[in-house]
Amino acid sequence: MDIFDKCRDWKEHRLAKAAGVYPYFLPIAENHGTEVTIGGKRLIMAGSNNYLGLTKHPKVIAAAEDALLRFGTSNNGSRFLNGTLELHEQLEERLARFMGKEAALVYSTGYLTNLGSISALADKGDVVILDKDAHACIVDGARLSFGDVKRFRHNDIRDLERVLSSVPAKSGKLIVVDGLYSMEGDLAPLPDVVRLAREYNARLLVDDAHGIGVLGARGAGACEAMNVEDQVDLVMGTFSKSFASLGGFIAGPKAVMDYLRHHARALIFSASMTPASVAAALASLEIIETEPALRERLRQISIKMRSGFRAQGLEVGHGAETPIVPIFIGDRLKTMQVWKKILDRGVFVNAILVPAVAPGRDLLRTSYMAAHQDDQLDTILKVVGEVHEEVGLELVSKEG
Repeated sequence: MDIFDKCRDWKEHRLAKAAGVYPYFLPIAENHGTEVTIGGKRLIMAGSNNYLGLTKHPKVIAAAEDALLRFGTSNNGSRFLNGTLELHEQLEERLARFMGKEAALVYSTGYLTNLGSISALADKGDVVILDKDAHACIVDGARLSFGDVKRFRHNDIRDLERVLSSVPAKSGKLIVVDGLYSMEGDLAPLPDVVRLAREYNARLLVDDAHGIGVLGARGAGACEAMNVEDQVDLVMGTFSKSFASLGGFIAGPKAVMDYLRHHARALIFSASMTPASVAAALASLEIIETEPALRERLRQISIKMRSGFRAQGLEVGHGAETPIVPIFIGDRLKTMQVWKKILDRGVFVNAILVPAVAPGRDLLRTSYMAAHQDDQLDTILKVVGEVHEEVGLELVSKEG
C-alpha cells in the first residue's frame, strides 16, 4: 500500500472547486482594513479576527516599521538561544501587568502557545479536561502530553463535574476552556468552572484568544468581564486577533512561566516572533489600554448585527455582545452554496463545516471590526437578507 493513496483518493476539495463553491484559501490581493480585494473585486470583509481594526492603524504600522529597520526581518533563532530581543521581554512584562498575572511568556504563534504549554504541563498520571468545543490547538496540546485526556459537553457544568468526579484525587488536573468560543461566539460559564476547579483541586487554563482586547472594561478578556481574573490560574492569548500581529502568549504564576520557558518544546524549537510582530503587538496593547471607545463601538456593532440577523428570522446562537455572529445552516453543501452567493454580492464571510463544528451545525461565521462603518454593516445585512429570501438559511438540523 502506498501511503499517498489516501491523498489521491480524497476528492472533496476537487468536487467543491468543480461546483464553484470551494470556500477556502482565497488569495487576497490587497487589504484595505474593512474591505479586501480578491480576484480584482473589492469586498466588505466580514470574516476577519481583526476585531479592533488595528492592522491598518498608523501607530501599529509605524512601530512595526521602526522595529524592521532596527532589527531586520527575522531573529534567525529560537527564544532559547539567540532569538530573544529586549522587545520580547518588554512585551512579556507589559502583558503580565495587563493580565494581572505574575509573569507572561511569548510564543511564535497562538497555536504553538497552547501546543507547547499544555503538552509541557501534563505528565503521566495527570489528566487534561477539555470542553468538547475547545480549539484544535488545545486538543493537540493535550494529545501531545503524557497525560490522559477527557472531554465534557460544551459549556455543560454538570458534565464537567461528572468528569472531574471520575478522576482520581491524586491525579494532577488541568481544565482547559475557551473564554470566547471562536465559531459560535458564546462565552464559557467561567464563574462555575472556577468553582468546580477549586472544589476538585484542579488548575484552570482559559484560552481567551478571541476575548482579549474585546471583553472587559480594560479589554483584558472574558476573565475580567466575569470578575474571575484572580481565580483563573493561566490565561492564553494571541496577537493575530485584536493585537493586529502574529504570535501568542500565556500568563500566570512566575514559577509556571519559568518551567515552560525551559520545557515547552514548541517554544524551545521554534524561531521567535519577528521584531516587527513584537513591536506591532506592543503598539496594539497600548491602544487597547488607552482607547476603550473601540471596544464600545465593537459592542454596538455586535448588537446591531446579531439583532439584524435575528429580525430576518436567522438562527444566530446564544452568543452575547461579542463580534462573532454565526448564521447556522446545518447542511454542508448548502453552507458552501450560500457562502458563494454572499461572496458574489460583495461580502466576505467564512463557511464553517464539519469537523470544525459538530454535525448538523454547519454555519456561516461572520465577524466584525470596530472600524466597520454603518453603511457597510447595512450592506451586509441587506446581502444576507437577499440570499435568505432566495434560498432560505433556516437551520436544517440541530443534531449534535
